[in-house]
Amino acid sequence: MYPEIWVTPMREELTRIGFLQLHTPADVDAALATEGTTLLVVNTFCPHAVLARPAVAQALQSAPRPDHLVTVFAGQDLAPTARARAFLAPYQPSSPAFALFSGGKLIFMMERDQILGRPVEAIAADLAAAFGHFCVASGV
Repeated sequence: MYPEIWVTPMREELTRIGFLQLHTPADVDAALATEGTTLLVVNTFCPHAVLARPAVAQALQSAPRPDHLVTVFAGQDLAPTARARAFLAPYQPSSPAFALFSGGKLIFMMERDQILGRPVEAIAADLAAAFGHFCVASGV
């Protein structure tokens, strides 16, 4: 694990734009059981997340968007990340990753290999398309 001072700015990139950091397996269970749509971001210290965090921020600029935004930090918060990954089956562990849930069911997944080597704008466009398909516009 990395010193918390190193990962704090990476956590804050998401919490600043409205993501709730999940710290325990119980937090994960509660967050993914909520009604509506929930976007889970598996955040990470690895260099690939430098594309993921700005892409999700950009995608969230348009409506519709998920009702709930949550995140776990892979390699740092081991227990909540392991619990979140249990909800992502049949997908293999992947970080960074984006998972969209509706009523606790996984409905969209973007894995690391769909993020790597792509422009932020392309990743954001794919996320925004998923939001458009699965999320209800709230008028915000």
